[in-house]
Amino acid sequence: MAVPKRKKSRSRTRHRRARWLAAPRPTMANCSRCASPIKPHTVCSVCGYYRGRRVLEVDV
Repeated sequence: MAVPKRKKSRSRTRHRRARWLAAPRPTMANCSRCASPIKPHTVCSVCGYYRGRRVLEVDV
């Protein structure tokens, strides 16, 4: 396994880490049943539906 010969400087580390803030926001979709924002390909946590079928029992 390769081992670095020298410690990475604080400047170099921070320069690399600064790009974390530029990460894209996650894509959001709208639930077809209740129109609340959800991540794609996930069950809606508000109504409990996924692709037109009830998957979760949600207390209202």
